[in-house]
Amino acid sequence: MTRLAIAIVTLGVFSFVACHQAETPVGPTPAAPVGKRIEAPGGSYTLITAQELHGMLTKKDFLLVNVHVPYDGEIEKTDVFIPYDEITEHLDRLPARDAKVALYCRRGNMSNLAVHALVSLGYTNLYDLEGGMTAWVAAGFPLQNP
Repeated sequence: MTRLAIAIVTLGVFSFVACHQAETPVGPTPAAPVGKRIEAPGGSYTLITAQELHGMLTKKDFLLVNVHVPYDGEIEKTDVFIPYDEITEHLDRLPARDAKVALYCRRGNMSNLAVHALVSLGYTNLYDLEGGMTAWVAAGFPLQNP
């Protein structure tokens, strides 16, 4: 009787493990959505947190733009500095209107103005760092050249 009980328990364990493994998805899991979509005149953009931007920077596939005036430091991997109030005059420094572009400034006000200007011009894949460099530092991430 004892051998029969051990055999049944063992068979149950193997069955559970086999079924559990069959339910585990194979291949990469889809990335979690990032940010909060914000509607704006002419389109929309995505508002992201410092933690979300930090995660995006691990596999950077976008242009990172500092729009703060005057220059007051930058986040590592920043690609270009364009003053927020001159963003529409420097479209030649930006990629195609459907390319991924993230903007930031010191506290979020200037980048918000710049992202709205770009949305109104038909840019469709924009990200704005909520709280800017202030939120970045508060989250424990360093600035370069502060």
